[in-house]
Amino acid sequence: MGRLDGKVAVVTGAASGIGAASARRVAAEGAHTVVADLDLDGAQAVTKEIRAAGGSATAVEVDLGDVDSVRAMVAAAADTYGGLDVLHNNAAATRLAAHRDLAVAEADPAVWDDTMRINLRGTMVAIQAAVPHMIARGGGSVINTSSGSGLSGDLRNPAYGASKAALINLTQYVATQYGKQGVRCNAIAPGFIVTPASAGSAHGAIREAMLRHHLTPRLGRPEDVAAAVVFLACDESAFITGHTLRVDGGLLSHQPYVADLRDA
Repeated sequence: MGRLDGKVAVVTGAASGIGAASARRVAAEGAHTVVADLDLDGAQAVTKEIRAAGGSATAVEVDLGDVDSVRAMVAAAADTYGGLDVLHNNAAATRLAAHRDLAVAEADPAVWDDTMRINLRGTMVAIQAAVPHMIARGGGSVINTSSGSGLSGDLRNPAYGASKAALINLTQYVATQYGKQGVRCNAIAPGFIVTPASAGSAHGAIREAMLRHHLTPRLGRPEDVAAAVVFLACDESAFITGHTLRVDGGLLSHQPYVADLRDA
């Protein structure tokens, strides 16, 4: 038996990277999985992989910046599979972060607003739509993908980092407000995870610089986060809520001079 047998799960941003790995993993653990993404072709490809492996999945197009689209995604999950037990809010405005999220003094307010609309408001609307379905089934698990960028400062992407920090606080509010009704809410804060989107910055000197500051002998993989998602989705984590789990190879666990002392 899988740890999520009979459950219904929605994973956003599931066409690639962490979301795709999470969708594959929750489906492999027995969940009926809604593979949701703005990239419908990519979501359909992941759905096809899941079905080929014997899993149950449906692809849904969703625009996290559009309230009606987010609500329709949740409704599609409930209508297709009869309810909802797990919501993994993984999608984010990564393209804005990669190309237009400039330092604070140069920041474009429109980019800031778009980032918050997608990363933060989109997640809130998804939770808002999902919680009644979870309560109707006796409870459920909401898992928000935050980031190490939401826990510490960096030289770039202040809008992205601020939105991810806000997700951590939203996680605590949801856990507080709906815990007595059986709904748990936790966040995952990945570190540097090597995905197709990040692969361009995960080579050469940059890769070595990142690796120096990890406590593990390698950088992160999408499957590392997917494993944490399954744990927080299943009954093994029934007494964990309002928590932010760092999946970062120890990147934020040590004094900033540790890598320099190790090399010395």
